[in-house]
Amino acid sequence: MTRKFSGDELVFATHNANKVRELKELFGNRVKNILMAGDLGLESPPETESTFIGNASIKALHAAKETGKIAIADDSGMSVEALNGAPGVYSADWAEINGEPRNWDMAINRVHAEMGDHPNKKAKFISCLVLAWPDGHTESVQGEMPGTIVWPPRGERGFGYDPIFQPEGETETFAEMSAEKKNAISHRGRALRLMMDRCFS
Repeated sequence: MTRKFSGDELVFATHNANKVRELKELFGNRVKNILMAGDLGLESPPETESTFIGNASIKALHAAKETGKIAIADDSGMSVEALNGAPGVYSADWAEINGEPRNWDMAINRVHAEMGDHPNKKAKFISCLVLAWPDGHTESVQGEMPGTIVWPPRGERGFGYDPIFQPEGETETFAEMSAEKKNAISHRGRALRLMMDRCFS
């Protein structure tokens, strides 16, 4: 049976301030106070699963059990058809080297280099959201946004792979869109609307 969210505090199991900003914009006034796991001093647990839902569950359950509060976690990434679905769950890993801050230019250039002149430019962003309670109960949803890879990168907004991803039916990349427009169509926006319908209505 689906469990509904109750209360006025929600822990977002992330250390990514960009994701927190997006989540707050998407939630609006549905939740009074959204706390970031990083601000609470929680370390990120090892993400040992090979699926988005698996890794999101690890993060959400860890935050819920450590804080005693209901927690939400997102695991998301970009899947490129020409790369057999890569970088997928390793999307953030492609931006990391030797523990330094994530270098998204490096990740974007790797996608471009590995695709080469492959004619198939299809890709999609995937976001899996898991809501977890301290007693171990979870609710999960997944949102997707199909599109194409473009080169060269375009736009200064957004983050991650946004400058090379043009959503289906649009002429702008995610990095060229306003936050409002991106949130209206993005994979995370779609996942969150599913979660709100499921657990926050």
